[in-house]
Amino acid sequence: MKKTNAMRLLDAAGIQYSTAEYEVDESDLSGVHAARMLNMPVERVFKTLVLRGASGTYMVCCIPVADELDLRKVARVSGEKKVELIPMKDLPMVSGYVRGGCSPIGMKKLFSTYIDKTAELFDIISISAGARGLQIIMKVEDLNRYIGAVNADLVVA
Repeated sequence: MKKTNAMRLLDAAGIQYSTAEYEVDESDLSGVHAARMLNMPVERVFKTLVLRGASGTYMVCCIPVADELDLRKVARVSGEKKVELIPMKDLPMVSGYVRGGCSPIGMKKLFSTYIDKTAELFDIISISAGARGLQIIMKVEDLNRYIGAVNADLVVA
């Protein structure tokens, strides 16, 4: 397995994590597929979404893979009037990652990051390692501290 930028950054920071690989299905790049392939509960596998606020500021949200992001909640917590997901074609330019392999760690810039409050229910969660088919499994508190994340209610109830 090759080391991704996210893994190299965690190594350099001395943060412990483990990795898990799974077979990518190009017809289903969903996080639910990843959770099934990893035999992990969908509540513990988090997807990374990149958004842009009305002010032009980018932000990152991590939510459980089976949940839907509530844009109004994100706008409220980020202090923006309105937020929207960035177009998929812009994802590599903004984040440095591709769809299905976007990690909150190691983006081109450190954006404000919000992690759904359900992460607090677990000691360990899974996030993308920055490549399709590869996940980082790490302590929630380490992730929050490393990227300066804020936990908030982000999903559609």
